[in-house]
Amino acid sequence: MVSAGMDFTAARARLIEHLRGEVKDERVLAAMGRLPRERFVPSDSRHLSYEDSPLPIGFGQTISQPLIIALMTEALALNGSEKVLEVGTGSGYQTAILAELSRWVVTTERIPDLARSARRVLGTLGYTNIEVHLAQETLGWESEAPYDAIMVTAGAPEIPGDLLEQLAIGGRMVIPVGSRCLQELYKITKRRGKNVVQNLGGCRFVSLIGKGAWEEAEKC
Repeated sequence: MVSAGMDFTAARARLIEHLRGEVKDERVLAAMGRLPRERFVPSDSRHLSYEDSPLPIGFGQTISQPLIIALMTEALALNGSEKVLEVGTGSGYQTAILAELSRWVVTTERIPDLARSARRVLGTLGYTNIEVHLAQETLGWESEAPYDAIMVTAGAPEIPGDLLEQLAIGGRMVIPVGSRCLQELYKITKRRGKNVVQNLGGCRFVSLIGKGAWEEAEKC
């Protein structure tokens, strides 16, 4: 099936109405309602852009299910003033949503081709509050820490200490934690004493690669 002649605007509106049953933050829904998800997926998958499902983007990576993207973004409780770190740029779609809802986004991607592609698409769409970096050995981007919020779009075996160090007091981090095959989505709020950890439910993400996470990519 091809996307020629497809009404993406109508399909996007239907998806947003579907998400409204689970997502209560209207700012998140509005941001997703403005974004052309079809620009972030390969051409042969564009007819599936507004299905509530993940889609492959090459290199063993995916653009996440819209519902999980919305729920993770909602959990960060962004008000527009934050500097946000995203670990795992991927297609750049989640990056764009974060940029719609915050002051500044720093995002890292370990696969050079994906980083270049995301940078190009985000630039074409006119975003000027995003920095795309090629990931280093240490997770995150230490030189611009602390961050008010951190979004991790790959599953880790545990909550990485290096990312907690980059989170500001009072900041929120959303991260999938568990095995390579299945994780629980955690929201961590950093406190001066004991951090607050909330379990937001089960999820499934590709593996987070780097110091403090998995050493190398492997299939589940």
